[in-house]
Amino acid sequence: MTGLAITLVLAAAFGHAAWNYLSKKASGGTAFIWLFASMSVLLYLPLAVWILVVQKPVIGWYQLGFMLGSAALHSLYFVLLDKGYTIGDLSLIYPLARGTGPMLSTIAAIVFLGEHPSLIALSGAGLIGLGIIVITGNPIKMKDPAARKPMIFAILCGIVIAGYTISDKLAVSSFLIPPLLLDWSSNLGRVFLLTPYALKNWDKVKEQWTLHKFEALGVAILCPLAYILVLTAMVYSPVSYIAPAREVSILIGTAMGAKLLAEGNVKVRLAGASAMVVGLAALSIG
Repeated sequence: MTGLAITLVLAAAFGHAAWNYLSKKASGGTAFIWLFASMSVLLYLPLAVWILVVQKPVIGWYQLGFMLGSAALHSLYFVLLDKGYTIGDLSLIYPLARGTGPMLSTIAAIVFLGEHPSLIALSGAGLIGLGIIVITGNPIKMKDPAARKPMIFAILCGIVIAGYTISDKLAVSSFLIPPLLLDWSSNLGRVFLLTPYALKNWDKVKEQWTLHKFEALGVAILCPLAYILVLTAMVYSPVSYIAPAREVSILIGTAMGAKLLAEGNVKVRLAGASAMVVGLAALSIG
């Protein structure tokens, strides 16, 4: 990866871990998702308009298709993530979801995009996979439905992450959709998809505004910013390097869960997260 790409990815990692901490803290369900998506649309609207007016990107049927697909995939991702955070720890859900995604993204990039990461880069991806195994802990616990359910939501998040990573990579690099415009349109699509629910459950929306307006504002700012930085990095570097490298946020998010939310199994989860950071170093060298 280039130095610029690494800088963008690391900045995105801190922003990503921060908004996940805020989302876990709120655990406000679909009403909270609609609230911060609406705020994101309003906050980033001037920049989206500026891109349309000044850059004049080509927006044809293919571009619209990718925008709609991104909106659908990201909406599903946020719903699954919120379900996981409602019943599971940040230091479990976050690394498991973020670790599963790049593993699948790297495989998909090799199979479908024809990318050829080096042996060192593949070893780094393998270390991230090892970290996933360490973080999930004792496999016997998987027999307990209460322990298994959060992991299932996290893995489903990872699958969706892999899907939108590949789709969005094609959108920004092959179909030249500006990263900020792609993310803004994804938020706009999510607002439209969830508005029927919001109108039907307006009391829940008002409750989330009363209880978690500051968390919603933080997510509204940091979530698009973190992903815009990643999409920009994808313009310059292969997705098979970017997708796993951005997961340094796993260590940050795990530490936040341990220190700020006082979650258990701290040493084991930090050890697994550390293996992922070593994987990041290998990817950077590769």
